[in-house]
Amino acid sequence: MQQVSEQQLNQDHYFLYIYTPFCGTCQLAKSMLTKIESVHRENIFLEMNASLHPEFMQKAQIESVPCLLIKDGNQVKEKIYAFQSIPNIYSYLMKYEPGLFAT
Repeated sequence: MQQVSEQQLNQDHYFLYIYTPFCGTCQLAKSMLTKIESVHRENIFLEMNASLHPEFMQKAQIESVPCLLIKDGNQVKEKIYAFQSIPNIYSYLMKYEPGLFAT
């Protein structure tokens, strides 16, 4: 995963994983996302330490961490707070990033 930059936050499409460093649930969520990236052998998710970006947190109305914010077509489409499982995350990838599954 790659730390998000201001330039990337202005892009019209991304998957942003928002966490805090001492959150156990965040570490579990990150391990799921890292496994997905390792299977696809590419960076899919950007990551943001919520503690370092309070303005963004307020502007995007992030309610808790971990959060997977999905931006598509320059609009926030989803904010996932309950990661549940890797197959659950894949359901969002299939919806918003179908090119990952093209053969």
